[in-house]
Amino acid sequence: MTMFEFHPGLILIIGAIMAIVLPARMRRVVMIAAPLLALFALFNLKPGVVLYYPFINGLNLAVLNVDSLSWVFGLFFCVIALIGNIYALHIKSGGESAAGLAYAGSSLGVVFAGDWITLIFFWELMMASSVFLVWFRKTPRARAAGIRYLMVHFFSGNFLLAGIFFKVIAGQTEITALTGTAEINAAAFWLILIGVAVNAAIPPVQAWLTDAYPEGTVTGSIFLCAFTTKVAVYCLIRLFPGTELLIWIGVVMAIYGIVYAILENDIRRLLSYHIVCQLGYMVAAVGMGADLALNGAAAHAYSNIIFKSLLFMCAGAVIYATGRSKLTELGGLFKAMPVVAVLYIIGAFSISGLPLFNGFVSKAMITGAAAAHGFPVVERLLYLASVGTFLSVGLKLFYFMFFGPDKGLKVRKIPLNMTIAMSLSAFLCLLYGLVPSLLYQYLPFSATYQPFTVNNVVSSLQLLIATFAAFWILIPKLKGSASVSLDTDWFYRKPLVASVDFLVSTTARIQKHSVLFGNRLLLAIIPFFFNPLRRLMPNDTKSDPIFPAYGGGTHHFPIGTIVFMVLLMFIAAFIVSVSGIVNQT
Repeated sequence: MTMFEFHPGLILIIGAIMAIVLPARMRRVVMIAAPLLALFALFNLKPGVVLYYPFINGLNLAVLNVDSLSWVFGLFFCVIALIGNIYALHIKSGGESAAGLAYAGSSLGVVFAGDWITLIFFWELMMASSVFLVWFRKTPRARAAGIRYLMVHFFSGNFLLAGIFFKVIAGQTEITALTGTAEINAAAFWLILIGVAVNAAIPPVQAWLTDAYPEGTVTGSIFLCAFTTKVAVYCLIRLFPGTELLIWIGVVMAIYGIVYAILENDIRRLLSYHIVCQLGYMVAAVGMGADLALNGAAAHAYSNIIFKSLLFMCAGAVIYATGRSKLTELGGLFKAMPVVAVLYIIGAFSISGLPLFNGFVSKAMITGAAAAHGFPVVERLLYLASVGTFLSVGLKLFYFMFFGPDKGLKVRKIPLNMTIAMSLSAFLCLLYGLVPSLLYQYLPFSATYQPFTVNNVVSSLQLLIATFAAFWILIPKLKGSASVSLDTDWFYRKPLVASVDFLVSTTARIQKHSVLFGNRLLLAIIPFFFNPLRRLMPNDTKSDPIFPAYGGGTHHFPIGTIVFMVLLMFIAAFIVSVSGIVNQT
């Protein structure tokens, strides 16, 4: 290890500590300097670099293990950490800044982990730091959502930890692919898969995402939408490539997210459902297992980080400027926020897969892999998901937020740093869409692909144009309502809460009645100990003076006798102690 080889995640975690203790002006310097230094450290790392840390019983932990897959995800995370911190420069809370940096640093810790123990350590640190990005909003809904977020991720972490125990007990501390090991070590395989699946927002355990992300702070949601789920995608690529079950799970995710997004009224909740949808592309690609599909999963993870952060930043700018987050409360904002509207539509075109935007490049790789490897149904369903994405994000949300009926809202000016961050993300959406080789050169697997074929471009444009026509006809039906769509989080919002309340109240009743029963039992048996022999005698002998009833004034020694006996006991104890000391000497 040379002087320039340093863990990028550790740089961000050190930056988080500094953000807590430094004054506001210096904290802003750290917020920019830490991601830049992490990027510098990353570009000085080459595949094959491994840094070990001595642990217990001679075990060395590979806290930094660089290969082509970990390096490219490290690049993704360093870039978004920089953009997210630029967007958050105006915030006054040192704690929120520190939480964002620690969250990004621990995500890098998972990506570069070479052993299971390091992975679970940073996995839990990632969860512990990210929840504060929800709680720092300081609303009752945010506090409740944060608690549910913790509860779900404790569930995830415990499954992952249990699977890791099986691996470590078997002497397998090094992280290796688990594909094909279900028959050999089924417990480890399924426990680790479930733990990762929760963080990947795989249904039916996806509702934590759409529950917590909309309740986060305006700036915190940028970090939330970028890290946890993409770390899970990295783990799926690393551990479960070619697990065919994931293909169909991914397709279900893509369609599931679209359906709920079309129904949703809250703008950040709508975008959160699209995270689930886009994750479906990545999960399906991992299930295919071919090099082109895995490259597509990695490329789409980066595309998603960029365009989804842009969309969340634009939504955050609208919330910051108006104080409103419901589509039914927004409208006519284009005149007041034209720059945000233009930047938003770039992100919307990107997520919808419009040619010349980065989403088209990465989605084409996944659908191309599905076509090439005999999954035509998967290809068509993923195209259908693109139609729903354009309908809900590119048309519905954009139109009703910026061009719908004007609600007469007062709009305050957004900070310059927010506009700069949004512009950087929009630039990257266009850059990687126009010059995809800039991304392809870093992808970890040996597969080449040309996205700009006539078939790809024409089919994409046909679908999007048809979707636009349908939207124009159905505008009155799509304007949204103030209703709330129930999701699987209902089961731990309502039945679980009711079950816990029932358990607590039942336990309290049992305790109350057991105390009453115990008191009655004591009252019944205490008289027996007044004179046990008397209680054992026949009824006709109980009046015999040989067995008199207990009397408080007759059945105890005088107080002087008791004091004398206590003194004798102390003297005896003292003599025993002294004799013991003498014998030892």
